[in-house]
Amino acid sequence: MKIEFELIQEDEGSSFRILHEKIPAEEYSWQYHYHPEYELVCVLAGNGTRQVGNHASNYENGDLVLMGPDLPHSGFGLNTRGMIEQVVVQFKKEVFNTSLLLRPEMKPINLLLEKSSYGISFGETTKEKAIKRMVKLLKMPPFERFLELTIILQQLAMSEDFTLLNSQVTLPTTIRKVHVRLQNIFNYVEQNFQEEINIKKVADIAHLTVPAFCNYFKKIMNITFTDFINQYRIEQACIMLQQDKSIGEVCFECGFNNVPYFNKVFKNIIKKTPSEFKKTANSYQPRAVSQ
Repeated sequence: MKIEFELIQEDEGSSFRILHEKIPAEEYSWQYHYHPEYELVCVLAGNGTRQVGNHASNYENGDLVLMGPDLPHSGFGLNTRGMIEQVVVQFKKEVFNTSLLLRPEMKPINLLLEKSSYGISFGETTKEKAIKRMVKLLKMPPFERFLELTIILQQLAMSEDFTLLNSQVTLPTTIRKVHVRLQNIFNYVEQNFQEEINIKKVADIAHLTVPAFCNYFKKIMNITFTDFINQYRIEQACIMLQQDKSIGEVCFECGFNNVPYFNKVFKNIIKKTPSEFKKTANSYQPRAVSQ
């Protein structure tokens, strides 16, 4: 089975990303994929199939699963019917760094995150309590949201109502190699997107020739590097447009060198012009750049 890589960006003003998805089952994407973030998935109701690592099983009356970094998994909409509603939280390892996790108060959460590399499914009682808090997260400002996430993880850590979905952690070697190479590329883009991107420099970072790099990136990400840069810049533009900056300012701060081209790329990706977007900016959530 092909394993896709997913690039995730944090919400504005936050150290993690939260999604509230309500999608008809027939439109749900459930590709097998991975990413370097922890992921807590809360399916609010309904039945379906989960696939986490080498484990596949059915769930009933919703689901609550915590998955560790780079653990391959599919979307939880497989074999569902009607509407799929879920709250998903994705956060990097750095959110709870080593010095913080070594504090005595954080020991349960530290152990929980270690176990998440196997994939953890929580039982009915734990799930019911967590669902209420997960839904509350959606309407909280960033600081309160961070505290609430910590409380949720603490409650999960103290629960004895759970199942480890895999008996051992076996990340494919290809994932490890791809992750390191892509992370170096993403770091370069994040640090330099406001300027002209030198593709020769990026290829050098990946230890490839320019033609080999272009082929490699397209094969792994299912998108050209140029299109990826444009998507990343437009995601940053969406954040900046919510800061009351003018369209011209945002255009040049995101690495575009003329406004008409910026407007064209923006509309192709967001399906709105920058000015139309500004009117509805409060309802926007950054999307993952995925396959």
